[in-house]
This record gives sequence, C-alpha cells and structure tokens, in this order.
Amino acid sequence: MTTDAAAPAGRRRWRRLLAAALVVIAVLLYPIRKVVQYAADPIGPKDCPPLDPDANSGTTVLQLPSGGNLPWAQRGGTINDASCLNRTPIHGIVQVQTVDDVRRALQYASAHGLKVTPAGVKHSMGGHAFGRGALVLDMRRFNRMTFDESQQVVRVESGATWHDIQNSLHPTFAVKAMQSTDIFTVGGSISVNAHGMDHRAGSVGRTIRAMRVMLADGSIRNVSRSEDADLFRHVVGGYGLFGVILDVDLEVTPNVVYKSARRILDYAAFPDVLAREIQPNARYGLLYGHLSTAPQSFLKEMILYTYEEVPAAGSTIAPLGEVSQIKLRRLVFNLSRHGSLAMRAKWFAEKHLEPRLESCTVSRNQALGEGEACLVSRNEPMHDSVPYLQNALPAYTDILHEYFVPRSNFVPFIDGLRETLVASDANLLNASVRVVHREDMSLSYAPADDMVAVVLYLSQRTTRTGNEQMVHVTRQLIDLCTAQGGRFFLPYQLHYTREQLDRAYPEARAFFDAKRRIDRGELFVNTFYERYGK
Repeated sequence: MTTDAAAPAGRRRWRRLLAAALVVIAVLLYPIRKVVQYAADPIGPKDCPPLDPDANSGTTVLQLPSGGNLPWAQRGGTINDASCLNRTPIHGIVQVQTVDDVRRALQYASAHGLKVTPAGVKHSMGGHAFGRGALVLDMRRFNRMTFDESQQVVRVESGATWHDIQNSLHPTFAVKAMQSTDIFTVGGSISVNAHGMDHRAGSVGRTIRAMRVMLADGSIRNVSRSEDADLFRHVVGGYGLFGVILDVDLEVTPNVVYKSARRILDYAAFPDVLAREIQPNARYGLLYGHLSTAPQSFLKEMILYTYEEVPAAGSTIAPLGEVSQIKLRRLVFNLSRHGSLAMRAKWFAEKHLEPRLESCTVSRNQALGEGEACLVSRNEPMHDSVPYLQNALPAYTDILHEYFVPRSNFVPFIDGLRETLVASDANLLNASVRVVHREDMSLSYAPADDMVAVVLYLSQRTTRTGNEQMVHVTRQLIDLCTAQGGRFFLPYQLHYTREQLDRAYPEARAFFDAKRRIDRGELFVNTFYERYGK
C-alpha cells in the first residue's frame, strides 16, 4: 500500500519539477531571444504596416505602355522612404544611368501627363523623394566621378554617395563638407542643403563650384553663384522641385591628420566653449556634441568631440575601414528603447567604454610628438555608413528632427526641449549638436546669422497611435523653436501645419512661386510640394 501510494506522489513531484524547469527555461530563453532579435541584421527594407489601411483604397495609378525605351526598375506598385511610414502608389521607377536616360524619362512623363521626382536613398522622411502617381528617377547608378587634383575639385554625378567619394579621394584628399554619415547621394544632400561635422566649411551648398541641372524641357543649365545664380539658390535646398541635378563640381581639401579628443561638459557651457576656445583656433577642423539621453542627466551633460589638426609629416595614413562591432552597437542602441536602465547603460558606454574602442589609425610611434594622442585622418570620422542603426524590429521606426536656434538661445531652447520631451514621454535615442552658418539660399535654415543645430533621433512605434503622438510632439517642438527665433529642418516628416511653415519660413510662398515660374508645367513634384506648395 505504501509503495503504491508513493508512486503517484513521485510522478506528481516530477511533473511539478518538469513544469518548473520549463518555466525557468522559458524565462531564460525570452531575454536571449530578445538579444538575438535586437542585434540581428535586417533582412531587407523594413515593411511597416500602413498607418491608415484605407488611405490608398480606390486609388489606381494609371498603367501606361512602357514606351520611351526607358530602363524600368519598377512599374506601378508603391514606394516608401526611410521612415517606413509613407507608402505611396507610383507610376514606376526608372533606373537612371546616363544623361539621356533622364531626358527620355522627362519626355515620357510630359507625353503621358505624369509628374517626376528624382530620388536617392530616400532618407528624407516626408515623401520628398516621390509623389502619388509620379515617375520616380532612381539616381543611384548615375554615379561616375573624376578628380582634378590641380584645382582640388571632384566632379561627381548626382547619384554618387559620399562613401564612394571618400574612397576615391583617400588617402590624399577629403571632402570639404558632407552629412555626418556617408550613405547619402550628392544630389540628395544638395537638394536638402545638408551639413555635417565641419563647423568651418558649413553646408554642402557652400562647397559647390558649379553644377549642371536639367530642366523640365530637357535643356541643361550650368549654374553657380555667379552663373544663373537665381536657379542655383533655388536648386540648392530645393527638394528636387526645379530640375534634375546631373553633376556637380565640389571643392575638396587635403586629408589632414587630426588629434581627436572628447570632453564632458555641462550643456550650458557649450556656447561659451565654442565662442572662446573652438572658433578662435583655426586648427579645430571638425566638431560635434552628444547630449545625454540618460534620465539622471537628460539633455544636461554633453560629450563634446573635437578634431584638432596636427603636423602630419612622416605619418602613414591607413586605408579607410568600415565600422566594427555592428551587432553590439545595434544591440545597445535597440535596448535603449526600453526604459531608464538601458538609457543609463548606453550613456555610461558612450562616456567610458567608447574611448577604449576608438580606432586611432596613426601608429603610436608616429604619434609620439602628441604624447598619447589618438590621431586620425579627416576622412575617418565621416566614413560611417551607420549599419548599426538598421534593424529588424517591425514595431519601431526611427524618426529624425532637427532644429536651428541662435547661439544665444541655445540654453533656453534645450531647457524647453527637455521639458517637452519629458512631458510627452517621447523616446529620445540620441541628441547631437552641430554648428551651421548663415546662407543666402532660397529656403535657408540660417538666413540671418550662424546657428546651432540640434538633431534628435527618436524612436516611434509604427502604429497610428505612435504616429499621432509624434505629430503632437513635433508641433510642440516647432513652436518652441520658432519662439526662440529658430527654424526647423524641412526634409523630415510633414507633421507641421502650413501656419508653422509660414512662421518659420516667411519666404516659403516666394519659394513655391519661383518653382511655378521656373517649372511652368509643374513637372517636378513630391509629397512635400503637394502638401504645402499648392
């Protein structure tokens, strides 16, 4: 009897132990699965669910005969941008490789009543690189380049990326101005008049000697600050609405050697450090700051990265390498989407671990004149294709904001930014600070004086609710910025109202009038123009 009763009791005990073991295994496997997921490479372009599944219902894009002997990459279907939130039906995509491809595409569009949009890597996040029902020109294979060393000018077709240009110039020369990462096309960078780490060179537009632009009728215009200057100042920062940029003569500069350094300072000290130390010292060639996203020092601590030129005699400049430890960087970045502990860890890593991982490509022997300095060539800090920012997380997308404020108003703007982001529970992954210069372009983000640029990298859920929250915080931040005498960058999501656009850019109406004057048939369109330019 005792033996018979003990058997079922033993089996029950083993079942309970087995069940407990399975629970423990499941608990352990869940974080392991998350780690693998958060570190994983994307398997292709992210395919977010439509924010409004009914938005395209009943919309038919006219399917016409291929015609025109065009190199089609896609007929019909849809297109999206880097935000993954702007899926739009189009007529098709032409894969441009020659000037004649562009001209024949424009003729085909004109003959069939279509609109045209040039596109690069489509990282503008408001449909700036396409329009509903438009013929999209994919310029990425239109990328040949030649270099005139005597003039220190590189002529590049508009589809060339900065990554390609750097590889062609290295190790002797470097680009003078570009975006802070190298994945973008030259044509795209000019169309938004992008800027980067060089606080002296300023925006890409300031380094253009000349360029060729094809207008809607197929004619080609040579433009510069002195030749057809009106068209030049509208094409630079013109979002592809005036013509197709064919090729560009860009100024380059010697690939000098820098001593890289970083320091931690209070955000309120930045304007004074910039004015008293950085600007008077011409040896400082590159500069940017990272503001803390950790809760204990949110937008208060700053890491200031500087690159100071040093004598390069006898230095051997190493070949350009690609970013290392991609999966680890991606894992840390993606984990920071979830709560304060992960954000604290990320900021700790930026402050204390990254300096140990920094790649100093000039050997210690060559650096003896600079003690234990970390020496790099000019090309290296900008040779970053940010693969760690790409992920396989369909529930999230990353959204850029950028605000330009007078240097005297930097501190009150950051104080208001901190208050707004905390109140809205926005998930800020990164905040960078750069310097931009006054410019005389048609839609200049610094029309009267030099500005400080504050770049925000926000995580957003790919749901209608997530998008509505982003609309709300975007409009709040634009009002904050304009109240401080600033402007917001236009290549991002189109969440701002027409009134906010007019307040920040009172010249916007003249810009759109000029578009219709130069492109009388309004052949060139995009979602930005359809929303605000009509």
